[in-house]
Amino acid sequence: MKYLLQKFGLFVLTLWAAITLNFFLPRLMPGSPADAAIAKLSQNGPVSDATRAAIEAQLGVPTGSVWDQYVTYLGQVARLDFGVSYTFYPQSVASMVSTALPYTIGLVGIVTILAFVIGTLIGVAAAWRRGTWLDSLPTLTGSFLSTFPYFWTALLLLFFLGYVLHWFPTTGAYSATTTPGFTWEFISDLAIHAVLPALTILLTSLGGWIIGMRNAMINTLGQDYVTFAEANGLRGRTIALRYAARNAILPNLTGFGLTLGGVVGGSILVEQVFGYPGIGYLLFNAVIGQDYPLMQALFLMITVSVLIANFLVDILYGVLDPRTRR
Repeated sequence: MKYLLQKFGLFVLTLWAAITLNFFLPRLMPGSPADAAIAKLSQNGPVSDATRAAIEAQLGVPTGSVWDQYVTYLGQVARLDFGVSYTFYPQSVASMVSTALPYTIGLVGIVTILAFVIGTLIGVAAAWRRGTWLDSLPTLTGSFLSTFPYFWTALLLLFFLGYVLHWFPTTGAYSATTTPGFTWEFISDLAIHAVLPALTILLTSLGGWIIGMRNAMINTLGQDYVTFAEANGLRGRTIALRYAARNAILPNLTGFGLTLGGVVGGSILVEQVFGYPGIGYLLFNAVIGQDYPLMQALFLMITVSVLIANFLVDILYGVLDPRTRR
């Protein structure tokens, strides 16, 4: 309980620091949030003070002292109220994020978990059978695939499997003729549109998990307690999974926590290449359009997701390795 309270206290403190930093960063930038909208209007002629005041009121530009703004901001964060989007006006930021988030979690989240599980199991097998083809084949293949960047692999798959062979759709999350809903037609269309982005993320991330787990596993297999277990005649599968893999997975688990937290941020390049309407695609458009409320909400959401993932990993660490609780 003491270990959990310490981790929870650190989580709350870091969360408060992240929220506070997210409040001050936009205010340290030159100009006001309405300047981008006024700059577009000024292309058609001069903008009067009354027009500027109306735009600032419409966009919800904060007024009053910094302390009053901070208190109001904390209340808005608690209510998940981040105002309206400048790029997609008059849609609210909350509605846009809630629309894009399921696509990113469904695509990047599931693929990240699959890549971690598959890569970890292959890494365990490669280390246990080191020196054989079960070791060399996945290690060389993983090293080869991990050298390719996301966008390059995405473009290759898009060209050959999309444009040349016409096996999969090339853009979007579903067809324009499909009506969104919990129907088999929509779900199947959604799945086939996600194949190319999912395959891109899986191929480029799988090698890192395989190599990382293999190296940690080989180091663990040289420990005395593994030799003692072998001397006592335990089965190889029991030694590999219950003794060696349980300790070797800890470094990979840390990386998985960071990667899982970054899932909410999406794979910006992959979503941009395939036109997939996830958080990464939304963040790219927010930056291009100087949409400060949308950027602020997305940055805060990404930060909070990383903190939550790390907190869960810390708890899991305490379960797998009792030494961390001392």
